[in-house]
Amino acid sequence: MRRDQLEHAIRTACQIIGQPEVIVVGSQSILGSFREAELPADATMSMEVDILPIADDNEETARLADLIEGVAGEFSPFEEMHGFSIDGVDLKTSALPDGWRKRLVKVRNSNTAAPSGEPRFTGWCLDKEDLCVAKLCALREKDQNFVNALLQAGLVDPRVVVERLPTVPEEFRPGAERALGWIASWL
Repeated sequence: MRRDQLEHAIRTACQIIGQPEVIVVGSQSILGSFREAELPADATMSMEVDILPIADDNEETARLADLIEGVAGEFSPFEEMHGFSIDGVDLKTSALPDGWRKRLVKVRNSNTAAPSGEPRFTGWCLDKEDLCVAKLCALREKDQNFVNALLQAGLVDPRVVVERLPTVPEEFRPGAERALGWIASWL
């Protein structure tokens, strides 16, 4: 996926739910920190964007996520037309460390704006190390490949990832423990 596709996804998700901003929590949030040309191929392979709507509670977040999924999710006409899909997710989807909201990376420009130029929508992407924490708590093969590629390229600091892993919510701690074993060879 390219940065312009991420920006398109942010604009589309905001328009679908009628909100001025959303949070990007999946692997493509790395495009908030780096242009695709700076990233290894394994970091931009996914053609789906995980979008977390911003709402007062998780029930409303899930409802808005369903709206996004229904319009632009996998196998939708949107995916067929643009070559990527947008998955709506809720707060229970990702293992995010303490303080993650304070470290979000803002993506807002003319490409995240409505066709008339206004309003300009905002996508908040996960900080690169917070993204690695979330991926490593899942620790699927694709997640390991993603983080490994970023580590090999020297784009993330493994010491910061290790510091943040123990701060994920309790339900994700077993995954964080496995991840600490996995990343130990990078220290």
